[in-house]
Amino acid sequence: MKQRMKNFRKNTMAVLLLIASATALAVIAAPVAQADKADKADKVKTTRSVFIIPSNSKEGCDPFFPNSNRPYEMAAAANARTGNVTSLVLKGFSGSQNHRLVIINNHTFAAGDTGDVITPEGRVHLRCIEIKTNSAVIEIGGQRLELVYSHKP
Repeated sequence: MKQRMKNFRKNTMAVLLLIASATALAVIAAPVAQADKADKADKVKTTRSVFIIPSNSKEGCDPFFPNSNRPYEMAAAANARTGNVTSLVLKGFSGSQNHRLVIINNHTFAAGDTGDVITPEGRVHLRCIEIKTNSAVIEIGGQRLELVYSHKP
């Protein structure tokens, strides 16, 4: 009976020692694992999905409704809205030298931004391609043009 009790105590002490060792190793290894995750997060590059609406059946189709004409009708409607660009006015610039912004018809854009601008003819969807010193290059319905800033009030 005494021998059993001694063995039980030895086994209990051995198990407690193993648990303490494992806990100490886990505490030491945790910051290293977090640093590895941070390094991997810095190396991961994200890509942005770009969806282009086809203007005809040769450019593509709707994958869920391949016999539908809806995508081509939407492309034609988008191109119809881009007819008159003479009412677009470059009103000014803002932002810092590292992050320039341009104001077109009271709507602010950075390079690469897209948005709707209100004109007397209706809304026009445009994309700001590049902001230069005294002008901005925009794209409307696949057509690029450069708006030049005029100092006239």
